[in-house]
Amino acid sequence: MEKKADGRKGWSIGEICREFGVTARTLRYYEQRGLLSPERRGQKRIYHQRDRQRLQIILRGKMAGFTLAEIGEMLDTLRLREGRAADLRMALHKLRGRLEALHARRREIEAAIHDLQATISLVEGMLRERLKR
Repeated sequence: MEKKADGRKGWSIGEICREFGVTARTLRYYEQRGLLSPERRGQKRIYHQRDRQRLQIILRGKMAGFTLAEIGEMLDTLRLREGRAADLRMALHKLRGRLEALHARRREIEAAIHDLQATISLVEGMLRERLKR
């Protein structure tokens, strides 16, 4: 358990929100979905290092385009460090599939950027011709 400079163990929901740039509502939703499980002390939630690591994976997964259900499956697989080979293979297959989809999306974006740059050059040339008249 992480002991902070002021002697407390763990982080409050507000501290986690500020650090990760998420809302308390988001954290509660992730908890409701079973993705996070902070310690409960009465009405207070205390987040520990494990929660911080899981939240980082959740946010990165969302950024990569995974659904919360897919992220949950990966977290479950990663939680089982001695996970079954079949589970690890399935997680690896999903990760590779998502990586390929992101590469394809990047290629599409790069093509769109190239097309837009060509169109801008064409319009700039047309404008220069009009201004010369």
